[in-house]
Formats: sequence, C-alpha cells, structure tokens
Amino acid sequence: MIQKKLIAFLLPLTGIALVLAMWSATSAGISKDLPSPMKTWEDSKIYIMQPFEKRGEMDQGIGLLAYYSLMRVARGFLLAIVIATPLGFLLGISNTMFKMLDPVIQILRPISPLAWLPLGLVLFRQSEPAALFTIALCSMWPTVINTMMGVRAIPQDYWNVAKVLRLSPFKTFVKVLVPATLPHIFTGYRLSLGIAWLVIVASEMLTGTPGIGGFLWQEYNSLIYAHILLCILTIGLIGFALDRLMGVVETRLRAV
Repeated sequence: MIQKKLIAFLLPLTGIALVLAMWSATSAGISKDLPSPMKTWEDSKIYIMQPFEKRGEMDQGIGLLAYYSLMRVARGFLLAIVIATPLGFLLGISNTMFKMLDPVIQILRPISPLAWLPLGLVLFRQSEPAALFTIALCSMWPTVINTMMGVRAIPQDYWNVAKVLRLSPFKTFVKVLVPATLPHIFTGYRLSLGIAWLVIVASEMLTGTPGIGGFLWQEYNSLIYAHILLCILTIGLIGFALDRLMGVVETRLRAV
C-alpha cells in the first residue's frame, strides 16, 4: 500500500520534471526568445509573491487577476447551467422538442467565442455583460447534450415502476430523473466549466479587461514573454483545480 502511494506521488512529479527539462532545452537551444523556467520565475516572482498587490489597472498580483477572471467565469457558468440543465431534461423527455431544436443546437454549438463576443458587444455595448453572454452561450452545450443523453439512457423499467407506484410528475422527476441522470449532468458541468474557463481568457484578451486574459495580451504586446508563460501556467493550474473541485462536488452529491 505504501509503495503504491509512493508511486502515485512520484509519477506526476516525474512528468512535471520531464516537462521542465523539455522547456529548459527548448529555451536554450531552439528558441532563444523563450524564457527558461528560472528566468520565468525571476521575472514573474513579484506577481506570485505578492498575489493580491494592486499597482495599476493591469499591474496586479496574479491572485487578483485570477480572482477577476474566476468571478466572470462563475457568473457565466451559473447562467449557462441554469439555462442548459432544464433544456437538457426537456430535450431528453420530449422527442418533439428534440427534433425541433437539435438542428439549432448543432449549428450554434461549434461557433467560436471569438465570433460570439463581437455580437455580445453589439447587443450590450459593454465588455462585462458581453463576456458573460459569450461564456454562457459557449459553455452551455455540453450540459444540454449530456443531460439529454442521461435522460434518454434511463431504463424503461424505471419509468414502468414510476407508473406502477403512481408517482406524480414532480416525484418522478425527483426520484427517477435526477438520480439516474446525475452522473451525465455532472459530466456536462465539468465540460461546461472547462469551456467557460477557456472562453473567459479569449474574452479578456479581446476586450482588454483586467484578468488573466487581459494581462496575457498586454504582456504579449509588451514582449514580456516570461509573464505570458506565467499566465499560461496559471490558466492550466486553475483549470485543473476547477475540474477536481467539480469532481469532489459530484462525489459528495452522489453520496447523499
């Protein structure tokens, strides 16, 4: 047991060490413009060691910048799942609604956030609501599709038992639909949250608002490559943390 835990601990560290070695080799040999891990740390440590320090609109600690982005993601993601979850249930239950809306969903689903954001700016004329509009619209589809598939995957025996017990529509929803589709719903939530995090970075880059994406774009224009790498690492780490957090919430809910 101890050996398995040790291996489980060492394998990720080995993977990280390999990536750092490849990064160092690339910066030393292939691309001189790419800062090494040590150079990235030296140029970026003020943003890491003082994560909530505000020196200017964009000159802020990485913690504050991440906070701005996360708040936008939270609002956009909540809006997405509030719309997507009941829509997924509706499409799963009603074959008529599925046939009517499936072509619309398949047309809207692959549209890039870079296309939706200008429309959001036209509609709302402000970057903040335009970003929320873009996040919600781009991230809702995995939840819609997974919820719908979860409802359609419910065995017919479950519906038959609900009829035999003469459950009301509300009790059928609470006792049959929700428990049976919960794994599918949370798979959709995890995918939607990941997309929401991707979209906010693109939105902030285009609008120049304070956040991880806005800071990344500013540093690219200033040719400060170490800060670009800092943003990339921060985006990846936060995305990893959000996915694990959603997994913990799913486990807790399924245990209730």
